[in-house]
Amino acid sequence: MSPALPVLPRSRTILALAAAALTAAPLAVTAPARAADTVTDGTNGTYTVTPLRFTVQAGGRTCAVDADLYRPDGVDADHPAPAVLATNGFGGSKNDGSTDAIGKAVAARGYVGLVYSGLGFGKSGCLISLDDPRVDGQAAARLVDFLAGSRAADDGTRVDFVTKDGANDPRIGMIGGSYGGAIQLATAATDPRLDALVPLITWNDLAHSLAPNSADRATPGVFKWQWANGFYLMGEGQPLLVPSLDPSRINSLDCLHFVSNACDTVRLLNSGSYPRAETDKMLAFARSVSPVSYLDRVKAPTLLVQGQADSLFTLNEAQDTYEKLQRQGVETKMIWQSWGHSGGQRPGELDLGSGDLENSYVGRRVLAWFDRHLRGDRTTDTGAEFAYHRTWQSGYGTAAAVPPLNHKLYLSGDGKLVDNRAEVTRGSRTYANWLVPTSHSESSLAGLIGLPDPTPYDIAGTYLGWSSAPLTAPADLVGAPRATLKVVSPRTERVQGSGDAADKLVLFAKLYDVAPDGTKTLVNRLVAPVRVPDVTRPFTVELPGIVHRYETGHRLEFVIAASDTAYFGNRGVKPVTVVSAPEDTGTLELPLVQGHIG
Repeated sequence: MSPALPVLPRSRTILALAAAALTAAPLAVTAPARAADTVTDGTNGTYTVTPLRFTVQAGGRTCAVDADLYRPDGVDADHPAPAVLATNGFGGSKNDGSTDAIGKAVAARGYVGLVYSGLGFGKSGCLISLDDPRVDGQAAARLVDFLAGSRAADDGTRVDFVTKDGANDPRIGMIGGSYGGAIQLATAATDPRLDALVPLITWNDLAHSLAPNSADRATPGVFKWQWANGFYLMGEGQPLLVPSLDPSRINSLDCLHFVSNACDTVRLLNSGSYPRAETDKMLAFARSVSPVSYLDRVKAPTLLVQGQADSLFTLNEAQDTYEKLQRQGVETKMIWQSWGHSGGQRPGELDLGSGDLENSYVGRRVLAWFDRHLRGDRTTDTGAEFAYHRTWQSGYGTAAAVPPLNHKLYLSGDGKLVDNRAEVTRGSRTYANWLVPTSHSESSLAGLIGLPDPTPYDIAGTYLGWSSAPLTAPADLVGAPRATLKVVSPRTERVQGSGDAADKLVLFAKLYDVAPDGTKTLVNRLVAPVRVPDVTRPFTVELPGIVHRYETGHRLEFVIAASDTAYFGNRGVKPVTVVSAPEDTGTLELPLVQGHIG
């Protein structure tokens, strides 16, 4: 075993799955490397592509940045054009199908494009620092200097053909997905010269993304071991996948390619033990490289695009970013498209790899965003404040804001969901976890390594469910449901104050759609992991945001389960009882935009 890999509690499973993921790019298929000469591509418009290299200072290191400059035909000092900056998703490079396609797409539409490999990826140097504004943001700011004409590439190339808003201030936007999405916010927090952002399927709080706690973000969450270890091993394998003698890409034998804090975070999460001091350090680091810690410095107009099928970065993360930017007066709009890290591509939806922007709703919104904020066309309509893809109806739904929670159901002691507290039946029910996972939602690595992903399931006795009556008409949910629960768990109560968060109770909340024939569908395979702060007190769970229609005759089922195969679970067996009474019972609140459930 490589010395870079920690010994993990499920090491054989993790390494077998995640090592296979090393050969797969997370967002796109890598395209062949381009020749080092200037080329002309007239597929959609005429432009030249020039490979460039930059040497920048970032995070106390000297880093090489590998980039391609896309210059539309006819753009020169007398006829300047705005610029668009983009970089790759995690594990990719400037030559990925989707990243490369961004450069082609914007150049074909008259923008100067600068597409580069992020630090630690492709032929760019330095360590993977998780889009840290103090490192990755600083490196990107030096590329903004280049587009402003105030610095040259390593070969002496300068540009004087980018539209400017003032001395050393180019008109510039950014676009990209996932790792290439968060870097936009990190750069904007570092460099106020950015004029427009389009982050796709990215995070708000990496601490919550990798170890979510949907009840209390001050309490350490539940380790999302598949996603986290897959990306960790993909990152550690970079020196092998992309051989480089650049010493700035090597950290140490026990942490090859990441900054040390990132490796320490993964090791702590895999340890299964979360003492307060170590956990506080982990949370502080993860949040320091997350928009949640620096959004107050972002001023650039931002069009957020998030995926409904995404168990890595849920819709909730985009909504958190959206609401924060809105509160501080930043022009911000949000789209919930179909696809994310968990798949979900639908016909007619945006396909970054094709470069075809005009023929999808999201693509047209992106073009309008750049037309208004980069071309300066104030007559351009940038679309609705909030839009969401609907699988049951053509086109997108729109609203002035994310729909509020407006429909309350009560958890009855007989396993029913009722819409009147007086209908709650008095009673109690109990489940218990096993020492192995007994519920399944999604295998995040299955698609990467070509294995089938089993249908979601829960084993009897290890979960509780509450079901609505069959619907008499369709009901549409748009947003993040919320449950308020109180559980009884004496075994947890005895140990939860140990000082190690691993002794607290873990459970998973989720929503099923149950068809008349009994077939159950876990909506987008999403779950809400919870490490209960204190089992002696009620707690509130924010479920993942969804856009879903419950058809006539179907039932909504709310489930709390003891475990999930994609996450670490409870330490020891901890039976759980839920008591219901008309005067004191759990509730489920829904963002209902059409119909009735009850």
